[in-house]
Amino acid sequence: MILAAGRGERMRPLTDSMPKPLLIARGAPLIEHHVRALSRAGIAKITVNLCWRGSQIRDFLGDGSKYGVSIRYSDEAPQALEAAGGIVRALAHLAPGPFAVVNGDIFTDYPLENLAINPEADAHLVLVPNPPQHPDGDFGLEAGLALASAPSRFTFSGIAVYRERLFAGLADGVRPLKPVLTGAMQTKRCTAELYRGLWEDVGTAERLSALNAAR
Repeated sequence: MILAAGRGERMRPLTDSMPKPLLIARGAPLIEHHVRALSRAGIAKITVNLCWRGSQIRDFLGDGSKYGVSIRYSDEAPQALEAAGGIVRALAHLAPGPFAVVNGDIFTDYPLENLAINPEADAHLVLVPNPPQHPDGDFGLEAGLALASAPSRFTFSGIAVYRERLFAGLADGVRPLKPVLTGAMQTKRCTAELYRGLWEDVGTAERLSALNAAR
């Protein structure tokens, strides 16, 4: 699943007329980089959630055939449901097996074919070193387990693998992801890895400009 429903407030005015995942990063829309990377990784079925200017994403990607994949869409209009809410809404397309989720507003060379999850885990997160705009990080990492609280923390990359049971019993509606993840961490059912390669949170116009300049 590619999370692509957000409004992109910090990107305004660029996102007043188009959704953030269609902004051009190093020659192609952000979301196209993800679709191509998922296709290269052998992931043939992709779900994209939509809200703000979602029809533009649907028109651009189509059914996915031009990328060698099949794309389904999960509509959230009139209100984006946040990450966990978006996953719950789309769960029928994603279950029953483990599924990967990628934030639509990141740029990375993480090899998605390496994504895996242990049988005992409900979630597996890819963490990255903290960028300047997020110096305190999100989660700790110890012996392969993600920790909700730790003296040294890393930033959640927005790349993960989940199992359906992580979202069991959650009602449809607006729901942030972090409380769901910390619940799994408390029962030691959330693993993680640290990736030190290329990763950028393309959250502002300035960071998008810097990404496109550093080629």
